[in-house]
Order: sequence, then structure tokens, then C-alpha cells
Amino acid sequence: MAYDSVNPFDNKLNKSFADISDKQLEEKMAIAAACFEKWRHTSYAHRAAIVAKAAKLLHEQADHFAHIMTKEMGKRISEARGEVEFSSNILAYYAKNAERFLADVELHPSLGEGHMESNPIGVIFGVEPWNFPYYQLARVAGPHLMAGNTLVVKHAGCVPQCAIAFEKLWIDAGAPPGLYTNLLISHGQADHVVDDARVKGVALTGSVAAGRSIAARAGQNLKPSSMELGGSDAFIVLEDADMDHTIKWAVWGRMYNTGQTCCAAKRFIVVEKVADKFLEKFKTALGALTAGDPMEEKTTLGPLSTESALVQLLGQVDAAVSHGAKIAMGGKRIDRPGAFMEPTILTDVKPGNPAFRDEFFGPVAMFFRVKNEDEAIALANDSDFGLGGSVFTKDLERGKRVASRVDTGMMFINNISWSDAELPFGGIKDSGYGRELGDMGIQAFVNKKLVRYVEAEAPV
Repeated sequence: MAYDSVNPFDNKLNKSFADISDKQLEEKMAIAAACFEKWRHTSYAHRAAIVAKAAKLLHEQADHFAHIMTKEMGKRISEARGEVEFSSNILAYYAKNAERFLADVELHPSLGEGHMESNPIGVIFGVEPWNFPYYQLARVAGPHLMAGNTLVVKHAGCVPQCAIAFEKLWIDAGAPPGLYTNLLISHGQADHVVDDARVKGVALTGSVAAGRSIAARAGQNLKPSSMELGGSDAFIVLEDADMDHTIKWAVWGRMYNTGQTCCAAKRFIVVEKVADKFLEKFKTALGALTAGDPMEEKTTLGPLSTESALVQLLGQVDAAVSHGAKIAMGGKRIDRPGAFMEPTILTDVKPGNPAFRDEFFGPVAMFFRVKNEDEAIALANDSDFGLGGSVFTKDLERGKRVASRVDTGMMFINNISWSDAELPFGGIKDSGYGRELGDMGIQAFVNKKLVRYVEAEAPV
């Protein structure tokens, strides 16, 4: 595969990178495996010094890292800085808390004594997407390096410079060779990495198709895996919602990162009583966004990550319309250079329409009217995905009740605020399995070993 860094603001090539050879791949794998044999025996304090230094460097060089991201995948510069800072916070969080999370747990058997301990397992293979070029890396690097594992990572083909910058971050932080290794490899080579006996676990964030392929291969090799896949999150608006507050979150929830977020608000499910009011205000707010250079602070609508992503999204909208959906606003590319698309709202999306089951990874919202709370919950659950969702109501207890009834890995009441290192992130159904971040995020690739002592004679 090609690793082409293209600026989606003008579709001009920044730089291309060739795949590494099989010989180079073997050399990198051998170094990562050798590093593990030493790193696994280091103290938490020693690991934390390096991980905390990486966090500090990210914070100090936030503008540098953000500029690479914006020029490579088009994220608006303010959002890019925010992602870098969040990535820094994640690394600092695990540097501080890993030892506590993985401390021995005392058990109380009927005879003798015992405990559970957490041991690293080896080289972990990460396969990561382009939409959050540093955050996705930080949320595997922070926990799994602090747990005593080493990492080899295949990043997305359109963000090679972000991938290279993140690897350099670890070198600058004093990491030993092989602790964190970026792999510019093909899909075929990636399969060989999953098969490699030195690799003991696989963490993937990406599409459902990629998840099925990589998870199946990991399963064939009897290796643990975590899968964070797509989403089609419901944004439920009840009749007692604070409408101005709700609209602000609706715009952010759909348009953050130009809508290229797995846990973005994608299906807007609004109770009939306030549906017209919501739709009118939502259209006005989306219509106020202005396309421009994502490097400029004043820009409120950035490009999609690539021209191919734009073409795919336009094709999905056309397919939805051909199956009966209506366009309430937008639906077309913006007539200017770059991969820009109009903010779009689809209505009248029926269950037989492919859009009803699809994930729109960009500035396309689906709008649904329902009679009441029960219908809203039923529609929210009528999805192949189960990543996140939100409910807006002035009644907190009602919001908690709705949240408990929606089948997802995450639910938010009167917000969509998932960006906290303490909060476990992940979903169910086609959105994958396993959790990243929080205490749960460091448990995925450690050996939970039982150690027991008892004074007893062997059974006769």
C-alpha cells in the first residue's frame, strides 16, 4: 500500500513513503521482542519516567504536532491542539496510575492464601485509524507500555507523518529501541505481524470490515484482541430538553472533526412535540458554518480527511436519496478546492434504506421523528452498532432511565463529553469489544496470574 500524505485542504501531495521491506520488518520485530525481555523487568517508576516525559513533550510541542495533523488530515487547528493535549493527558494519566491499576489483588480462599498479579505478555500489535492520529496512538501506548509490554503499530496510510512524529516522540523521551515502533507496512505484511509468534495481542480501531478481518486472524492464532469499530450514535431529544443547550451539542456532536468521529451524534431522534423546532434551529446552526483553511482559527468547517472519503460519503447520500430519503439541507460537495462537503441533513430514512444501517463518517446527519420516549429508545436500539449515544432532558432521573435502556457501550446525558482519560471507551454489537482508557484500558493485554499458597497434603 502507499503511504501518501496529502493535504485535503487543497489535495496537494505533501510527501510519499514506501512500505518497508520484509527484511526491515523482521529487524524491527526482533528489536521489539528483545526490548520486551528487558522492559518487562523494569520498575513502574522507570516506565513512568519515560511515559511522563513523552506526555510533557507533547504538551510543550502541541503546536508542532497539531500542525502536522492539520496539514495531513485537515483537522481544524484548534481541534488539533485539543487532541494533542488530550493525548498528553492520557500518557500522564497512565504514568501516574498504572502501578495502582495493576497492583496485586489479595484473595481469600477457604484454605491458605492467594493473590492475583498482572504480568505483561509481550509485543502488542496496534492497527490505528487516521481520524485521531495521536489520540488513537496514545490510548494504546499509555496503558500497554506502562503494563510492561512493547508496541508495534501500523497507522493509517494517509497520516504517515503523524505516525513518524509519534514514534520520534518516544525516542526523544528516552525510550529504549523497540519500545514503540512505527511500521510502514502493507496489509499483507500486517497479516504476517498478527501471525508472528512474538506478537501476543492485537488492538485495532477502525472499520467493521477491518475489525472482522483482523479479529478473525487474531482468533485463529489464539491471541487476545480489542476492537473499537464504527458507530451510528443516537442523539435523543425529549420534549423537556433545553433547546438552546441541545442545539449547541447537536452541532458539536455531529460536526466535531468534520463529523469523522466514531462516537459522533449521527441519528437525531426527536420527540414529535419539539421536532420542528429542533430541525429549524439545527439547520440554521449548521448553515452558519463556514468552510475554509483548517490552519486558520476563524474556520468553522474543515475538509474531510481525503478526496476518497468525500467521494464515498457523497455516494452514500446519493444511495440514501435513491431509496427514498429526502435532503433537508446540503448533500453536495462545496465548489472550492479540497475535500469539502456541505453540512447535510437527511430525513425520511426508512428501515429498508441502506442509510438506516450505515455509518456516515462525515458531516451528514439523519433526522427522525418519534411519538414519545419509548419510541425514541426503540429506534435508538434498532441499529447494528452500539458504541455511544446521548439523551437530552431537563429531568436528570429521566435521562438516567433512558440511558440505562439504550444498548450501547457509552451513554451521555445532556452532553457528549467522552474526552477524559478516566472514562472507559468502547462499545458492543458491530462497534466491537473491549475497552480503552480508564482502569479497564490497561487490563486488556496482561496475564492475570493466580498465585496460591496452602499447607495441605496431596489428595490420596
